[in-house]
Amino acid sequence: MARKTSRNTRYAALNAGDNVETRRLIHAGNRLAEEVARIFPSEPDTADRHYWLETMINHVPDYIYAKDRKGRFLIANEVTVADNGLESLQDLVGKTDFDLHPAKAAQAIADVEQRVIETGEPIFGIEERAIVTKGRDRWLMTSKVPLRNKSGQIVGVVGVSRDISDRKAAERLLEGQARLLEMIAKGKPLDQFFTDLILLIELLLPGVKGSILLLSDDGQHLLHGAAPSLDEVFCATIHGVEIGPRVGSCGTAAWRGEQVIVADMFADPLWEGYTEVVKPYGFRSCWSTPIHSHDRKVLGTFVLYSQETGVPSEQQKELIATATYLAGIAIERKRAEDRISFMAHHDALTGLPNRVLFEEQVAGVLEAIRGRDQWAVLAFLDLDNFKLINDSLGHTAGDELLKTVSGRMRAAVRKSDMVVRVGGDEFILLLNGLPTERDVVLSRLEDIRAAIAAPLQLSGRSLQVTCSMGVACFPHQGQTVSELLANADAAMYRAKALGRNNLQVFTEEMAAKAHEKLLRQEELREAIAHNEFFLHFQPQMNLASGRIFAAEALLRWQHPVHGVISPGAFIPLAEETGLIVPIGDWVLKTACRQCKAWQDAGLPSLIISVNVSARQFLERNWASRVAAVLAETGLEARYLELELTESLIMQDVPGAIATMHELEAIGVHLAIDDFGTGYSSLSALKRFPVQRLKIDRSFVEDIPLDADDKAITAAIISLAQNLGLRVIAEGVETEAQVEFLRQSGCDEIQGYFFSPPLVARDFETLLGQRRVHADAI
Repeated sequence: MARKTSRNTRYAALNAGDNVETRRLIHAGNRLAEEVARIFPSEPDTADRHYWLETMINHVPDYIYAKDRKGRFLIANEVTVADNGLESLQDLVGKTDFDLHPAKAAQAIADVEQRVIETGEPIFGIEERAIVTKGRDRWLMTSKVPLRNKSGQIVGVVGVSRDISDRKAAERLLEGQARLLEMIAKGKPLDQFFTDLILLIELLLPGVKGSILLLSDDGQHLLHGAAPSLDEVFCATIHGVEIGPRVGSCGTAAWRGEQVIVADMFADPLWEGYTEVVKPYGFRSCWSTPIHSHDRKVLGTFVLYSQETGVPSEQQKELIATATYLAGIAIERKRAEDRISFMAHHDALTGLPNRVLFEEQVAGVLEAIRGRDQWAVLAFLDLDNFKLINDSLGHTAGDELLKTVSGRMRAAVRKSDMVVRVGGDEFILLLNGLPTERDVVLSRLEDIRAAIAAPLQLSGRSLQVTCSMGVACFPHQGQTVSELLANADAAMYRAKALGRNNLQVFTEEMAAKAHEKLLRQEELREAIAHNEFFLHFQPQMNLASGRIFAAEALLRWQHPVHGVISPGAFIPLAEETGLIVPIGDWVLKTACRQCKAWQDAGLPSLIISVNVSARQFLERNWASRVAAVLAETGLEARYLELELTESLIMQDVPGAIATMHELEAIGVHLAIDDFGTGYSSLSALKRFPVQRLKIDRSFVEDIPLDADDKAITAAIISLAQNLGLRVIAEGVETEAQVEFLRQSGCDEIQGYFFSPPLVARDFETLLGQRRVHADAI
């Protein structure tokens, strides 16, 4: 009874372990014992027991064995004997692991078994690499328990080892997939990803060497991607191979778009003519699988080479499919990143680098030649009359022109140079490392200008486009990127001022003007911040009644040093820099507020007329901004008139008309200023929702002496009357001019003949005097 209890205790110890596999093995043994008892109900003799026990353990695929305290095998099943390279149990009994395996591996086994013997504690579920590999990477789950005699003394150890290689491979694959997907998510370099992917597959499929080839942009060649275990000479030989219907495994797979399995390269017709390439490396089989995009386009191939003939198993095919799927994700992700990066750093229309990429790279280019006897030449160029071409032939033709010119510039420079599209029809050229000879530099730039100006066909027309170019050389004409850009820009504007279609090199005179311009720009900013602007108001009179019906708000600048500055001296700069927008907003708000103040003071109601700049008018939601000003100042919309120039409207006729209708809907009056000096278009004029035309002073000043001016002025008045518009003449200074205008049917006048522009207080006085005079009459 004591021995039975001891045995039950040992079984309980086994069942208490964490090793699921061992418990399953014990359970299977119990089931087998029950089945034997059912077949042989009588008590079997000792020989039968030995036979059944031997049969049972020999049918188990796991290693089962027992050793004495010195590590000598006492018994083992057949698989243990065979995998240790022996023919029978007798060959194994009495041997230790030191007799069978390398000393380091044998010592590790002995240490574990000695611990079990010394402590009497079983060890369950040890995961260890198998010493006997069977030609592949194998893992075992091993459990070891003390071996006791009938007296309960520990006399050795019993071991059970199960092959868990498939499970470990699956775990490694999952871990590898997770790591590779993380690499994709983090945007790791593609070659690094390919290398890790191939090494993972090689680990899971011992005996093979992997490679990834990428399809070239032209879709005709395979390019080296990664092959960490292959010879570099072999990879270089394969690089650039042209795909086709009989080009080995890879070239054929890419051509067909389907997997190509070659079990023996020396016997397969696909490898005819290519076997000499692989012969030095001993490869015999080659399995190549296309890497597809999400829409099934071939991106490249994943290939495995082996020195053994044969084809992959179903399990290996699944592993290859997983690898190609991951490779496809990585390639598409990288291409998407490249596209995004290209879009961020290049112009969408021309494909040229944009200002962002230029600013990222130009500092490095300049630094590379600093101290050398070389120049870096920065040229700022602007196409001449591009807007006229764009407006007359349409935006599609304009886009084609820009692409053609961009291609010509790119072809006219070296690979080390840069051609950058800044925006619109403006470009930057950076010519790097030129000799410090003015004639050489100018010759190179004139060649580029000549290439741009070559005749071209556009919308069925033969055109020739010229450019204005400004040049600054590093380091003599600018030490920094900003200095070079500013100086080249100043030189370009000088080229345009001299009639366009020429090249100007930056000079110190330009530097002084540029400095003055920059200074005036900063002064304008300070003027806005310090409220240095004020308004004059020039009355507008009805010729028939003599009544003041409106006032034009005219901007003035009270400079703290130079005194009052007229708008002609600073408005062009404000337009160029964009400062005209906040200045114009201030004018509009101040004029409306003043008009409302006059009304509240009981003065006769009149219209306040405000000039609108092109930059203001093109601002988004301009009509809404006007409505907001009216609401803020309390002025009714019918008392506001906005003066728009012809050139402003003709920049974008459909857009201008839409904005004008929005303003009309608010109730604001519209007038065309300086009529006759812009791009007059009678077909467009009849569509404008305007109430007045304003004759430019240039036509009025020589009346009545100049017959042409008289004819033009009379024609404008007649045109306005036929279109149902009122007409006002500005710059009226003499009685003779007034008389001519009255006889010609002009409705209203404005000018020094009646009154110069006045400050608000003096205008109030004039308005009060006119009311008293009218009442007296």
